[in-house]
Amino acid sequence: MPPGFPLQSPPMPTPQTPTTKLPDFDAAVTAPVYLTRDIPGTSGTLKNRPEDFQVQEIPMYQPAGKGEHIYMFVEKRGMSTLQLRDVLARHFKVHRRAIGHAGLKDKHAVTQQVMSIQTPGKTPEDFPALEHEKLTVLWVDLHTNKLKRGHLNGNRFSIKIRDVDPTAVVHANRALKQLSTQGVPNRFGSQRFGILQNNHEIGRAIILGDPKQTLDLLCGPPQSKNFPCPANQAESRDLYAAGNFIAAHEAMPKLFKVERRALKLLANGAGPAAAVKAIDPTAAGFFISAFQSAIFNGILNNRVLAGTHDQLLPGDQAFILNSRRLFHVEQSDTENPETLARLESGEICASGPMWGTTMMRATGEIDPIELQALANTGVSTKDLESSEARDQLPMIGGDRRPLRIPVIDPEVEGGVDEHGAYIRCAFELPRGSFATTVMDEVMKVDTGGASDGQENDQ
Repeated sequence: MPPGFPLQSPPMPTPQTPTTKLPDFDAAVTAPVYLTRDIPGTSGTLKNRPEDFQVQEIPMYQPAGKGEHIYMFVEKRGMSTLQLRDVLARHFKVHRRAIGHAGLKDKHAVTQQVMSIQTPGKTPEDFPALEHEKLTVLWVDLHTNKLKRGHLNGNRFSIKIRDVDPTAVVHANRALKQLSTQGVPNRFGSQRFGILQNNHEIGRAIILGDPKQTLDLLCGPPQSKNFPCPANQAESRDLYAAGNFIAAHEAMPKLFKVERRALKLLANGAGPAAAVKAIDPTAAGFFISAFQSAIFNGILNNRVLAGTHDQLLPGDQAFILNSRRLFHVEQSDTENPETLARLESGEICASGPMWGTTMMRATGEIDPIELQALANTGVSTKDLESSEARDQLPMIGGDRRPLRIPVIDPEVEGGVDEHGAYIRCAFELPRGSFATTVMDEVMKVDTGGASDGQENDQ
């Protein structure tokens, strides 16, 4: 057992004989282990108004000043990136495919980001000025290529906590100092797991090829008393449980397209397998990602409790944040001054499993722990392979995810403005990171997971 792991792993079942016990993911999903658990949380609320949540994108490169792509640095307020894309497509009279962006920024915030518009043979002077009540153009230039997802170094956040005692700024300051020293645990927030906090269980049922269980979780009443059914879905879910699929489809709000699609097929006489097969691949992939995320959170919780989330242990797969590449950690690496300096600077860190068929496995004493975490869900590596062959869903390939993310140049202040008391936290995060992960540690309340001014830069 690697040093610092507090729990002895039970005898590990072979991949051919995983446990069939339905896993209890609640701890990994709903009980994060805070690195700053010895520091009181500030409590409070986020996003009372867009200007309380500000995000500035840090570009990976500067435009060349020539080329067929117009680059615009735009500040938007109360508008999602995809809504901004549509505004630009209409203004420049191009297809949405001609619009590029490095990442998605949340609607409920004031965000600054670069957008690219492909306009061959034309320059910004060939178009009228962009005027929109929710947009401000900060600069315009030209470049030779389309801006693509991931073409950014990170984001700078300035976030005001409201409904808070401003004297709690001392706690926020202590928490951010610890996070800037050790890195924030890179957990997935509650939004990843859905309104009923069961997206990961739906993903498990899809992987195991259990259409009845998939539909019961997707369309039926909550199976956990900890997460009551939203009022607007309760009737539909009860009707599903009663076998009245026609009425269940009619009662399910139109917002829930995946559920309605499955219910419609059932209402038309399709069997459970056909209804599950009709789930949009993107949605199915998200459920599988939630399953992977729950296992990752559990591994991360153990490492935080053990005090090893910011260390490299023999057998780890180390993650290089800039290149997003991996390297295997040998015993010698854990004693190498150069490697330790890179670890301390935040350039590298240990990674955790997003289990899948092509995921790079850990070795040594780390691999059995990660394999046991998968086996404890009732899923084996053979099940992953069977699911990939059967459903051909891209998320099943898996990946590895850094266990921590550096929190760069933190600032904290408390005060009062025309809207009342606040605590403002500012910091920089590398791409693919979520500000609410940091604010969870500061506030010690559920801030809503991935909805954080950066919808998803991964």
